[in-house]
Amino acid sequence: MGARSEGTALDALHYDPIEHLNQLFSHPSTVSSISQVSHTLRHRQHEIASDISRLEQQQAYQPDSSLERMQSAQAELAQLFRKIETVRSRAMETEQNITSMTADIKRLDGTKRNLTLSMTALKRLQMLTTAYEQLRGLAKSRQYRECAGLLQAVIQLMKHFNSYRSIEQIATLSRGVADLQRELLEQVCEDFEMAFAKAEVSARRGTLQEACLVVDSLGDQAKSRLMTWYVNTELREYRQVFRGNDEAGNLDNIGRRYAWFKRMLKTHEDEHAAIFPPHWKANEVLATAFCDGTREDFKLILEKSMRRGEGQKVDVNLLLSCLQETLDFEQSLERRFGSEPRASIDTLSSQDERPHKFNGLVSVAFEPYLSLWVDSQDKQLASVIPKYRNQPLVAEDEEFSPSAVIPSAIELFHFYKLTLSQCAKLSTSDRLLDLSRVLAKYLDEYAQQVLLHILQAGGQQAPTIQDVVLVLNSADFWHANTNQLEENIKKRIDSELVSKVDLTSQSDAFLGVASAAVLALVHIVEVECDGVWREMRNTNWSTMDSAGDQSSYVSELVRRVNGKVEEILGVVAKQQYARAFCDNLVEHLASAYINSIVQCRPISEVGAQQMLVDKYALTKAFNNLILFHNPSPDHQTPSASFVRRVEQCMNRMDPLLKTLQVRSSPPEGLVQAYLIHIGDRSDTNFKKILDLKGIRKQDQHHLVELFGIHRDGSGHDKLVASSPLLTPLMTASGMGHTAGAGSMSSGSALSAATGARFDTGSLGEKLLSAARDISTATDRAGQSGMEKATINENLRNFGKFFKRDIGGLGARFGKRDGSEEGLGLR
Repeated sequence: MGARSEGTALDALHYDPIEHLNQLFSHPSTVSSISQVSHTLRHRQHEIASDISRLEQQQAYQPDSSLERMQSAQAELAQLFRKIETVRSRAMETEQNITSMTADIKRLDGTKRNLTLSMTALKRLQMLTTAYEQLRGLAKSRQYRECAGLLQAVIQLMKHFNSYRSIEQIATLSRGVADLQRELLEQVCEDFEMAFAKAEVSARRGTLQEACLVVDSLGDQAKSRLMTWYVNTELREYRQVFRGNDEAGNLDNIGRRYAWFKRMLKTHEDEHAAIFPPHWKANEVLATAFCDGTREDFKLILEKSMRRGEGQKVDVNLLLSCLQETLDFEQSLERRFGSEPRASIDTLSSQDERPHKFNGLVSVAFEPYLSLWVDSQDKQLASVIPKYRNQPLVAEDEEFSPSAVIPSAIELFHFYKLTLSQCAKLSTSDRLLDLSRVLAKYLDEYAQQVLLHILQAGGQQAPTIQDVVLVLNSADFWHANTNQLEENIKKRIDSELVSKVDLTSQSDAFLGVASAAVLALVHIVEVECDGVWREMRNTNWSTMDSAGDQSSYVSELVRRVNGKVEEILGVVAKQQYARAFCDNLVEHLASAYINSIVQCRPISEVGAQQMLVDKYALTKAFNNLILFHNPSPDHQTPSASFVRRVEQCMNRMDPLLKTLQVRSSPPEGLVQAYLIHIGDRSDTNFKKILDLKGIRKQDQHHLVELFGIHRDGSGHDKLVASSPLLTPLMTASGMGHTAGAGSMSSGSALSAATGARFDTGSLGEKLLSAARDISTATDRAGQSGMEKATINENLRNFGKFFKRDIGGLGARFGKRDGSEEGLGLR
């Protein structure tokens, strides 16, 4: 193995000594060469060490050695540090020089500024002194126009020396200027007094105009003093005439006060207005002073009258007349001096956020006594309600219209509109709240004593269709306007009283009248069907041998119902009431059908099957009732919601008829049918089914025992205690009237309250009785939470109930007919 190969192996990049040894001693026979290999390696080691020493010496002592380069670098760094130190020293020296130069510049700037201020102050002082001397001379010669301009300059210059008043000369000059201002004001006032005292205003108008310029320059206090003197001078005669003379100062002569002021204002504008600068608004100041004085006069007059015990003798008409004259006067001033047009206050919905200077400035004196006016409105309304009861429902020169409203409703509407408009002008505080309560009181009275009275007028006989429709339209008319009335009172009244305005019960009361009117129309149809129900009850339902087509009475019932419905819906203007009428009619007809079923006993299984066939025929016919309202080619099918309503009402009798269809033998079949269809645990109700089927009393005992066994057995633990269908169906004697079952609408609720059949006379009596009870409770309770109790609580409750039935319909239909302009509130 040669040295080259060893060198190559030892110089390999990835040298592995183990691998190298395995190569050198690959066979046991090569062990003898260990000493040779060792000698070769030591020789190689010495060669490498020699090469390293040679290279180190060469690197250390040659001219371009690393040591020399390091020494050179150290020398250069030392030289660099010396240069940096030199630069830093020079920078510090430069900074000191600059600081010294800046200080000198600052001192120069300060000196220059002080010199400039001193020169400016001296110049202003010179100007002030010169102007002051000139002003004194002009003031003595009454050259007011020149005085005005120079005075402004003096006052403006004097402001610059406010901080120098500690200097005696400046303080002396300041006192001189102040004295001169006072002298000028006194001089101007003296000139005004002399000119007015000697009636030389026209001759000296130019001088007085220029004098006002001087007063304008003197400031607001000087202007206020001159205007106060002028106002007192102009109103002196007024105060002497109307305050010093009881007869002239009475409310009877209120017109003379305003006439006197108009003459005085005309004199002011003709002779004096040109004297005063326009921005002084001397005419407005004069009018405001007149209003303030007149208001205080009225307060004294009214208080004096009340202290003398004459409060009960105050003529309300005189009070209102004076108040109206005052309001007209205030409005004339508002129009005269207003900077922009204002909406008419006769429109109650008008809103004007701009503040008004003269509205209420005088009339506020009458506000504490407006309760007399509110009382007069109360008495007037109390007198007209009985008259409205006796008025014809249609004016003599008019014909009935489906959208017509009773004339008294329109009259009351206009009365409320005028009254509310007047009160909104007079007061927006407690008096407006009092009036709102009076209006609410007579809305209840109108609903009860006029509209509901019309529905009661026929006693046991229902009123005519036209009369009922007029009541319905009028109730709807006032339901809408009552809501608007509440909203607009809240807009007018003071914010702290808004929560006390509530006409919800009155609105609900009118909706209650509308509900009663709808039920009165339903009653008209019910009366028309009385003969048909008698025919049904006269049929022998126990001997039928087969069920066929619909019974003969069904066609007659449909004919009569359709005829009356077409006549009624032809004059019902609004869709929501047409729908409410149809809903309630179907409800009542379904109740009448159940009532007739009860009176047709005994009923055989075939008879019950025939009744079920008749029920299906009636359901199909009733589905089309709503189509009689505004029939058109576009509406040939009833709405899905009405069809569901009809089916819900008519399907109430299905459990009863399906149970009656089951034979009593075997008895288990009848019991199971009862438990499936009727589904209650009541022995009494089960006996009613047996009674309707005509099962003899002695045969019922076994069936009742069997019913108890099956009822208490397994699988019937979900039975209700008492069926809502059978429980009200019959009395203990076995016969009686039905009050309906299932989900009751507002119509059935009212029907249940008054008996099986709607009766306007009994309804009115019940409502009146409830009203008296509530009124008595209100009187006893005082003000403890009963302030808004209505005269007729039942009407309000019926209205709330009825609102749920038509609430979803009303939003989908157009504007209310006969709503006029909505109390003028829109």
